[in-house]
Amino acid sequence: MAKVSSDGTSLLEVRGLRKTFNPEGSLAHVALDGVDLTMKAGEFACIVGSNGAGKTTLFNAIAGSVIPDAGLIRIGGENVTFLPDYKRARKVSRVFQDPLKGTAPNLTVAENVSLAYGRSKRGSALKMAMRKEKREFIAEALSTLGFGLEDRMDVKVGSLSGGQRQAVTLLMATIGHPYLLLLDEHTAALDPHATERVLELTDRVAKAPDIATLMITHDLEDALTHGTRTIVMHEGRIVADVSGEEREHMQVGDLLELFRTSAGTKLADDKVLLKA
Repeated sequence: MAKVSSDGTSLLEVRGLRKTFNPEGSLAHVALDGVDLTMKAGEFACIVGSNGAGKTTLFNAIAGSVIPDAGLIRIGGENVTFLPDYKRARKVSRVFQDPLKGTAPNLTVAENVSLAYGRSKRGSALKMAMRKEKREFIAEALSTLGFGLEDRMDVKVGSLSGGQRQAVTLLMATIGHPYLLLLDEHTAALDPHATERVLELTDRVAKAPDIATLMITHDLEDALTHGTRTIVMHEGRIVADVSGEEREHMQVGDLLELFRTSAGTKLADDKVLLKA
């Protein structure tokens, strides 16, 4: 059974979440239409859906960069629905599609990781006064990534390859042990080889017993291969949530058919179709 937070609740609880952009105008867009979602520690859910389905808006609401019109968001048992992003930053970490977003490209690998650790709840509790001790700690953490970055600690992040940068970003996002890890199409800008390596690293990171992971992807095969759940969104709603034996035996064609039946739409008519 997946672990929950220390007070016995799920790490993430979303209830009745609603968000409409431009509500008074002719361009009104319902981005979230009563979303319910619960995540426990150790769960890793992949979210798929066509453009405009509400995936990124859901992430923005969870992270605090978008305030919902209605509904509830609890993280680690705390109601954070209307808290700004900086007040929940120690609970939620996010990795974006752009490998440079979330890092300081003109700072070294070691400096970026050190800053991320210092902002975390763990970093504030553990003060390493000696430079040698801190560098050894960072080198050990980098060695776990499998990209050889422990030997490139003094290289500026902006000079790394896309895969190396995303590996650093993943470490920065998880070094403080947040409750939630949000992966926002974090392999979309990478070449196939880098994508494979970063996804392997993602699988390892997401297995931590004290974290819940949500990953947005447009690759249906990845959505079934990685994680423990596959969630389908359409027009601001979660229309399917598959796990366990049903997901284990599901093929890409089955997921496409599930989208058809759950969303009540013909995929051939969808110009921003999910990418198989």
